[in-house]
Amino acid sequence: MPTLDTPDTPEKRGTKARQAGLFTEHVRILTYQPQYAADFKRLNVEWIEKDFVLEAADLKMLDHPEEYVLQGGGQILLAEYQGQVVGACALIRMDADTLELAKMAVSPAAQGLGIGQRLAQAALDTARGMGARRVYLESNTGLTAAIRLYYKLGFRKIEPDRPSPYERVNIHMELLLDEGAAGTALLAKP
Repeated sequence: MPTLDTPDTPEKRGTKARQAGLFTEHVRILTYQPQYAADFKRLNVEWIEKDFVLEAADLKMLDHPEEYVLQGGGQILLAEYQGQVVGACALIRMDADTLELAKMAVSPAAQGLGIGQRLAQAALDTARGMGARRVYLESNTGLTAAIRLYYKLGFRKIEPDRPSPYERVNIHMELLLDEGAAGTALLAKP
């Protein structure tokens, strides 16, 4: 799997951006099956423990994804690249019109290849297909690449309408799918 171990420069970012388009053509987006439970947990534990503390609310979802996400009317998507699951995210049903984008993770070895953007776009497309009119998310501003991606996809910062179960959360965002459809359509592959 490609790694990015050289210093980041403007020239390198341009090369990475061109390569990302090539790499994401070889990414398959998969819907959750029980055999992916370990991958879903591994990817999320990896990013959470890198900068934060794994919390009880994390383990509730990661140890019981079928019960916590799927049985409530949500979906879990995974990104496969070169035969390995390198990305994951969940869509949790909050109400009839709203899904929460949660547990978005890309393996460090696959970061910078556009896989997160491809996975997020697939999640938004899935949310539309599930009849959602709004996608909500919680994050941390220290995750600068993720926050940039969310803004690029059309999310906007909002004041929370409920407390977060996570200590690390310091930003709440939403995307109204009717408004965001034009912006995200530009990112979709033909």
